Amino acid sequence: MTTYKDAGVDVQATDALVNDISSLSKSTARTGSVDSIGGFGGIFDLKECGYRDPLLVSGTDGIGTKILLGIETNKLDGLGFDLVGMCLNDILCHGADPLFFLDYYASSKVDKTSFLKIIKSITEACKQNNCSLIGGETAEMPGTYEKGKFDIAGFAVGVVDEDKILDKRKIKSGD
Repeated sequence: MTTYKDAGVDVQATDALVNDISSLSKSTARTGSVDSIGGFGGIFDLKECGYRDPLLVSGTDGIGTKILLGIETNKLDGLGFDLVGMCLNDILCHGADPLFFLDYYASSKVDKTSFLKIIKSITEACKQNNCSLIGGETAEMPGTYEKGKFDIAGFAVGVVDEDKILDKRKIKSGD
């Protein structure tokens, strides 16, 4: 195999999906967002956020076997909420404000309908948390996933001023 097409990957269809989700991504813009979806990396301007002594906090996660339940019941439009929530919870534990999110969607063949349901729920979850969806990855890997199966993962970055970091050693019952 010498090309993506030879491997069963439809790059043009995936590029078209990026165009389809561009407006969804733009709808999550917050202070610091730089319009960059589709550019192989997300860009965020931290100096626009106004922190005095900023520290970045990051987290990555997936949703585990919930993906199987979503596929089995064809209830995909809540999966993005779970994904964003899992990632944001990891940074909120440190007192960080969410800044931006990147998603990862992998399947043997991207099903546009399923993909868009998930991306729309990721977008809505980002908007509800003032977190900009600045990019991600959509991977077609024929032979790696069974037909109709896929996986998603996410990555979030937040910021906290150094003097406001939550110190887990000081947290006690009732806080």
